[in-house]
Amino acid sequence: MKKLLLVFSLFLVAVCSSAQVMRSEELEKYAKEKYGDKWTEAAANLAKQLVLDKNQSLTYQQVIDCGDATKEQLYVILNYWFAASFNDANCVIKLNDKNLGTIIGVGYVADIAEHTGGMNSYKVSIRPIIKVDIKDKKVRVTYTVQYYNVEKKIGGGILMAMGDSKAVTNSDEKWGLETCYPFVEKDEHKAKKTSSKALVMAHAYSNVIMDKIEEVVKNGLVGNENENW
Repeated sequence: MKKLLLVFSLFLVAVCSSAQVMRSEELEKYAKEKYGDKWTEAAANLAKQLVLDKNQSLTYQQVIDCGDATKEQLYVILNYWFAASFNDANCVIKLNDKNLGTIIGVGYVADIAEHTGGMNSYKVSIRPIIKVDIKDKKVRVTYTVQYYNVEKKIGGGILMAMGDSKAVTNSDEKWGLETCYPFVEKDEHKAKKTSSKALVMAHAYSNVIMDKIEEVVKNGLVGNENENW
């Protein structure tokens, strides 16, 4: 019984630790290490290899070889990973179909970029859609960012703060990626640097998600699972 409880405890710890997804501060550090801290230049370089899909969304896809793991085994592992990763108020599992072999979750990364202008200020977040299709011996991961979620404070800029105006209005906006630099040379929101950082951060987060899913399907939830028990 003690051995069973110990194994179960280790299992829960492993699920939680392996499923933790980066906070924006950690993600920024990771992005700077990979792409540098010159956001506009980094975004321009990424634009040379990235193309928006037919829905004007940013989509990445990767097929991961999982050795001899069965569909059922992979489903159990990924079901727990999603349950641990998408367990707060800002994240949600949209679909979990064992027979179909598909799990879809919507994540949330807050404040990946921000800007304070003369009149207004902005904070950019993303809600990436992570879809996993499961078969025997392999999984396919699809990561999609449809738009940037922008919290805009009208009247929250530097010039307004220096004046007497107390009227600050909050506005939630969705910025289509096709309207933002570097996918259009002249950023429609006049926020070139903000859009640049948002793209680099969204791209970096796709790497993090792909790596975490690959790690868990290849190594298992505890990293040393064995069928001979």
